[in-house]
Amino acid sequence: MSKFIYSLSFRSIDYRSHLWRCLIFCCFALGCSKNPKDPAPPTPLPPPATPVWDPNAFRGVWITTTASTAMDSRDNIKQMVDNCKKGGINHLFVVVYNNARTMYPSTVMQNLVGRQILEKFEGRDPLREIIEEGHAAGLKVHAWFEYGFSSSYSANGGPIVIAKPHWAAKDFNGNLVVKNGFDWLNPFHPEVQQFMIDLFREVVTKYDIDGVQGDDRLPAVPSSAGYDAHTAAWYRSEKGIDPPPDGKNANWVAWRAGKLNAFLKRLRTEVKAIKPNLLVTMSPSPYPFSLTEYLQDWPVWVDSGYVDAVFPQVYRYDMAAYNTVLIQQKDILKGKTNICYPGVLVKSGTYVATDGFLTQMIQANRNAGFKGESFFFYEGVKDKLPFFQGQYPFIK
Repeated sequence: MSKFIYSLSFRSIDYRSHLWRCLIFCCFALGCSKNPKDPAPPTPLPPPATPVWDPNAFRGVWITTTASTAMDSRDNIKQMVDNCKKGGINHLFVVVYNNARTMYPSTVMQNLVGRQILEKFEGRDPLREIIEEGHAAGLKVHAWFEYGFSSSYSANGGPIVIAKPHWAAKDFNGNLVVKNGFDWLNPFHPEVQQFMIDLFREVVTKYDIDGVQGDDRLPAVPSSAGYDAHTAAWYRSEKGIDPPPDGKNANWVAWRAGKLNAFLKRLRTEVKAIKPNLLVTMSPSPYPFSLTEYLQDWPVWVDSGYVDAVFPQVYRYDMAAYNTVLIQQKDILKGKTNICYPGVLVKSGTYVATDGFLTQMIQANRNAGFKGESFFFYEGVKDKLPFFQGQYPFIK
């Protein structure tokens, strides 16, 4: 019985094999196009999503020498530019002056303090390198005068005040003005103003830059300043009285803010005379803090056409605070949101904004009518590059 079953099974297997061979033969004979070994047709990929941002809006980033190696070599600059390009950034605000040093070879600084460039950049010109690499990638490059009228950080005025003691800003007690660690020059002194204009003119003349920018230290000075002999005499000659001891006295604030406004008007006129298409932008503190604390009456700058764009530093760590300050700035602008781009904090020290918080802030900007923004600072953009590549372009 077992042999019979075995014989039957063998014949059954042989029969099935014969049948399979016949089917294959018929398939080829009939021109069958299906081959079991042919790969499946590829699944069509969805078309790439289109960014929803305004292509003409500022999407900027500040690049500084503090807590960053972005400018330390040509290769680092190339990598920085590449990262910014990938992250959708189209405007680079690159530091050219801070802490009594320039990031380019400067005759103005050589004559003042005996140093033409920040020591670690000797033999190079990082500004020129960034301009070349940035322009090759289609990015705009702005010269950012980071320290403005601040001469040094926690250095008792630094080499500038050593060279020119009468340039120091003085408080009511006759002491050097220091706020949050920053030491200050007197922006009401004509020599200090000329020094700063000479720096701007030097950069605009020597380099193919797209813009110049001051920030919360230009034009600015803490409201505790103005009690030096020159400024006090100037006030006395116009008002007939001594400056009030209260640095936040409304009339005293308004008078000094008006002098800074006049300086900015002159600065704009001088750099535009050299390069008419140059963008003159400022990144002040949010208003009215900017006025009461640093004498920056920047709504007047906007209304008077002294700036081509303004970037108020809406640096906050929670959404409620961000919204409050953002709407405050919008109301002050009286509908001129087209020339305003909020400053967004991405990184400071060990703090790095989360993807969710960045999304909320940018969404709030769009809801308020602001079409772009600038980010502080590059190292944060580098750390968050997946966000800037994958999410930032699609926030409406």
